Amino acid sequence: MAPFATPPPRSGLLVVQPLRKRHCAECRQGPLPLLVVEGGVPRCLDCADLGHLVFLARGDTALTRRAREESGLSAVVVRFDRRRGRYERQGVLVEEAGLARAEERCLADAEARRRRRVRDAGRRAAEDVRFTEAFAAEIRRLFPGCPDERARTIAAHASVRGSGRVGRSAAGRALSEGAVVSAVVAAVRHVDTPYDQLLMSGVPRYEARRRISVGVERVLRGWREGDVRAEPGAQAEVEAG
Repeated sequence: MAPFATPPPRSGLLVVQPLRKRHCAECRQGPLPLLVVEGGVPRCLDCADLGHLVFLARGDTALTRRAREESGLSAVVVRFDRRRGRYERQGVLVEEAGLARAEERCLADAEARRRRRVRDAGRRAAEDVRFTEAFAAEIRRLFPGCPDERARTIAAHASVRGSGRVGRSAAGRALSEGAVVSAVVAAVRHVDTPYDQLLMSGVPRYEARRRISVGVERVLRGWREGDVRAEPGAQAEVEAG
C-alpha cells in the first residue's frame, strides 16, 4: 500500500476525513469515513482506540470548547481542501458523556451568551464604520481628485471584515500607503476599464492587466493631481493587443 499523506503536525490527536476511499491497514475495514494516520498508513477509529468517541461538527464555538473540556479524550477532525491546498478543521471527536455535560452548560447560560454576542456585534460594527471612514479619508488624501462617494465605496469594499481583501490585511489595517493604493487600483481596474470583459472573453489575467494599464494610470494620475474630471464616464481605453 502506498504511504498515506500525513496532515501537518499539531498538538493533540488528529483524525482525517479522507477524500478517497481508504481501508484500515490493520483490520481491513472500509471505506473509512474517518481515519487516523499512524506510521504513514490509515487506521480505523476502533483500531486507533477512538471508536467510542462521537463527532461534533464545527460551528458552535462554546459547545466545542466545553465538550473538549468535559472529555478526558478528544481529537480534532480535519479534511483536505484541494482549492486552498491545506487541511481544514471540520469538528471534533469527544466522549458522549462529555458532550452531554457541555450541552447542559450551554443551555444554562444561553441567554447570557446571546446578549454578549449582540454587544460584540454592535462593537464590531462601530469599529468597522470608523475604520472604513479612516480608509476613505486616506484615499482622499492620496487621491484628492477621487470623488467622495467613490472613495467611500472603495473603502467599504476593501475593508469588509473577513473578506480577505487588502483593507483587512495587516498593512490595510495600518492604513499603509501601499495597501490603500492597491485597493484604489483594484477598484479602477474593475469599474473603469474593460478588464472584466477581457477576462470573460478568455484573455489571460496578466495580459488583460497589461492591456488596461494605460487607462488605469490615466484615472489614477488625474485623481492624484486633484482633477475630478478624471472620473471616467466611459471605460478607460484598452491598449491594442
